[in-house]
Amino acid sequence: MSGTARRGFGLVLLAGGLLLLGACAAGPNVDANPGGFGFWWGLWQGIILPITFIVSLFTDSVSIYEVDNNGNWYDVGFMLGIALFSGPVIALRGRKS
Repeated sequence: MSGTARRGFGLVLLAGGLLLLGACAAGPNVDANPGGFGFWWGLWQGIILPITFIVSLFTDSVSIYEVDNNGNWYDVGFMLGIALFSGPVIALRGRKS
C-alpha cells in the first residue's frame, strides 16, 4: 500500500471514528433521574467528553457535564473517563516514529 493510500485510509478511518463517537454525545436533561446519575454515567460522559465539547460549541441543548448526578461517585467516574481518553492520547503524542 502506498503512502498516499495509507494516509487516505487513515483519514477515512479517523472521520468514521469521530462520526461514531459524535453519535454518542450527551443530550439535554429532559427527564430527571430520581437517584441522579452515578459512577457509570460519569465514566461514559468523561470518555465522550471531547466529542461532547465540540458539539456543545454549536448548540445550547448539549452540555458536557450532567448536573443531575448523585455527587462524588459521578465526579469520580467523570474524571476517570477523562483520564482513560486523554492518557493514551498524551502518551502517544510524545512518541516519534
